Amino acid sequence: MQERAANEPIAKEQAPRRRQARGERRIAQLLEAAASVFCSTGYTAASTNAIAREAGVSPGTLYQFFPNKEAIAIELGDRLMHEMRETYGEALAPVDPATPLEEAVGSAIDRFIAFNCDHPVFFALMHGPDIPGRMAEEHDALHATLLSRIEDLLSSFLPEAPPAELNRTAQMCLGIYKAGLELVLGHEGAARDAYVREVKDVLIRYLEPLVGDRLGGRRTGLPAGNTP
Repeated sequence: MQERAANEPIAKEQAPRRRQARGERRIAQLLEAAASVFCSTGYTAASTNAIAREAGVSPGTLYQFFPNKEAIAIELGDRLMHEMRETYGEALAPVDPATPLEEAVGSAIDRFIAFNCDHPVFFALMHGPDIPGRMAEEHDALHATLLSRIEDLLSSFLPEAPPAELNRTAQMCLGIYKAGLELVLGHEGAARDAYVREVKDVLIRYLEPLVGDRLGGRRTGLPAGNTP
């Protein structure tokens, strides 16, 4: 009896933790299902019934965690934007001046492309015509931060460029990448790899005359767009 009484407080503490863990797993399951549905149908055409069906649960179970489709999209978007911030923090870290331009551009693009290929729903939600209101605001803030990070990186090897020129160059780099990303995500396998190489090549050819010999320079004997 004494042993059972002593164990009761421990059991009472563990029960909420188990319920919380089950809840987190269910939320992850629903978000994964929502990502699949949003990618296949778009945000507007998606429904909570379709998401519940994709997750293999009843609509009632879904409503225990999310009141509507917008709440699901916002939670999914928040998690993805947090991960995206970490990704571009690594991708746009300061570059050693000895680094060849092809390597600097290639490394950054590879990180961004990998993130979007692993999470295609990010592009579907953030660049679709029907992005939920709060997510649009978050995305605008993310875009502004990303643009600022690109400007900071450019300023390190374009120290004499005025702010307006840095901003214009950063806008062009981001615009080139976004245009190419849509083509990359629209293809798979060898075709996708080819489009990734094209995106890198366009950015390198655009930046090379601006950067000159301030950053590594083009490797002799290495054709444009064919980074190792």
